[in-house]
Formats: sequence, C-alpha cells, structure tokens
Amino acid sequence: MEFYENRATAPFKIFVLIGRWMKQSWRAEKTRRALDKLSDEQLKDIGMRRSDYC
Repeated sequence: MEFYENRATAPFKIFVLIGRWMKQSWRAEKTRRALDKLSDEQLKDIGMRRSDYC
C-alpha cells in the first residue's frame, strides 16, 4: 500500500467541527450584542421584540 492509500479520510475532523461551532457561537453573540444596542422602537421596525432573541 502506498502512503496516500493508507491515510485517514478525515484527519482531525473533530478540530474542524469545534472550529465551526466556535465560529457559529461567535456570530450569534455578535448578533445579540448588535440587537441589544437597538431601542425598542428600532426593534419594532424590524419586527422583533427583546424576548425574541434573549
């Protein structure tokens, strides 16, 4: 068997999954912080309430 035939198909996949989870969590927190800065009237304009994202 050659080297390329004996390799794992997805090495370090767990690190990729953890990275994706961290990126998704960071984006969600960034969105929450941006929405927290809006007033109740601004949230109403976009069709949201504070209870929708908290």
